[in-house]
Amino acid sequence: MPRWNPHAEDRLREAALELFLEHGYENVTVAEITERAGLTRRSFSRYFTDKRDVLFAESEQLPAALARSVRHAGDSLSSFEALLAALVDVADMLADQAPAPLAAQRRAVVRASPELQERGRTKFAAVTDAVADALRDRSAAESEATLLAQVGVAIFRTAFERWTDRPDDVGLPARIWEAAAELATSLGAVDFTTPPPPVTRSPRMDERYLRTPRH
Repeated sequence: MPRWNPHAEDRLREAALELFLEHGYENVTVAEITERAGLTRRSFSRYFTDKRDVLFAESEQLPAALARSVRHAGDSLSSFEALLAALVDVADMLADQAPAPLAAQRRAVVRASPELQERGRTKFAAVTDAVADALRDRSAAESEATLLAQVGVAIFRTAFERWTDRPDDVGLPARIWEAAAELATSLGAVDFTTPPPPVTRSPRMDERYLRTPRH
């Protein structure tokens, strides 16, 4: 076997995904991944730090990539417009790196593992912080930057799920624009000049609430 295999990383990733889907992430070892790929542990260590890295290595670039795109968006754009432009820009990059079928497999593995779900939440928290910092650099107010960053992550996650569920319909950038447009339409239907009416609770609901211990 040659000392360097140009397709080793792809083989390891494919082997890992196959095993994760067959047996569950928690039940697969690095040794089993390398054996399925026909490679060595040394080859695995050249590309990944551990088996979790097989799923998240590329996504570690997401916070920095989104923040960079937000900062480089046109000066004439509003904070929200800059955020949308950045989401679409990075979506093109992600779609090239991980085609929809591969992304769908990764998503299925993550959804079946509490450990990986927690890792995913940590990842998106890092994305939110990085985007908020970039929006502040564009002179967005502190609270506005935080709110818009959270909204942007929600748009991205919704679009990503739709893209992996129906990859043959449209691409990831179009899904992002679609999710953002739906949000804008929903907000446009709200009259923000008039406060909403108070919520009417039934007496029984109020009684249960009062009896519930609060800490």
